[in-house]
Amino acid sequence: MRLLQTFESAARHGNFTRAGDELALTQSAVSRQVRDLETQIGHALFERNRGRVITTPRGEAFLQEVTQLLRMAEVTMRHAKAAEGGHKLLTINALPTFALRWLAPRLAGYLDKDPNTTFDITTRKGVFDLASEQCDLSIHFGDPHWPSARCIYLCSEIVVPVAGGALLRQPVSRPQDLVTAPKLVLSERAHLWSEWFDRCGVSTPLKHLVHSFDQFTLTIEAAKSGLGYALLPRYLIEKELAAGDLGVVLDAPHATQKAYYLVIPEGREEKVKLFCDWLLEQVKFRPLAKTAQAGSASPF
Repeated sequence: MRLLQTFESAARHGNFTRAGDELALTQSAVSRQVRDLETQIGHALFERNRGRVITTPRGEAFLQEVTQLLRMAEVTMRHAKAAEGGHKLLTINALPTFALRWLAPRLAGYLDKDPNTTFDITTRKGVFDLASEQCDLSIHFGDPHWPSARCIYLCSEIVVPVAGGALLRQPVSRPQDLVTAPKLVLSERAHLWSEWFDRCGVSTPLKHLVHSFDQFTLTIEAAKSGLGYALLPRYLIEKELAAGDLGVVLDAPHATQKAYYLVIPEGREEKVKLFCDWLLEQVKFRPLAKTAQAGSASPF
């Protein structure tokens, strides 16, 4: 494990000296440990250049596995330390903006129900192996499909047309008023405005000015500044709506085709039951929740 830590640090820094500074080792000690590791696995991990080292193709592939192994070891230690202190560690994954703007502000409220819980929150995107990452629960946006895991419907996503800055003072009385107005889009949801106009019965080629962003947080900030109108989920802009930095310009909500799901890996159901029940209660009376399941008993 020590050799793997040294290799990972050297690969990350691209320099044996900086890796030594991080690990409290001399440059020669780092070099020696890397050579020992290369001897054990039978091939070179680095190309040595003057003052810099670069991973070989085999070294790069090895680095990906080492990084995952070290991350697993770190999580294992956190789980062990939490258990030692009589606490339960919940490792929860959610998309970055959802975790930042909706989940994190509510976690303190959960501790009123279960005070011996400590959280390990990650924001990894996409579908991944929950077991190898030692993840207890993922809050997933998309379709209810995840290998070796159970998906439980949490809530749908409702987007509303909003604006900020000078645009908030412009009169908007019908969807047609937004056809030629500047718009903001999340790049991975480029067709959302077209879907919204279709729902409103408005046919538009959308050949007007559209600004694209690859993150919801950037889209929100741009909308606040008055750069354009945006279709945003209410749950991501609760603070902005309350403060008046953003306003809903038309009462025309739109439910997107995908939804949020609680993804529970096999064997973790009992561990996360209380937290999942709490999450379902949190969405029950909020715009984020639009489901017949909202008033039902726990799905477990």
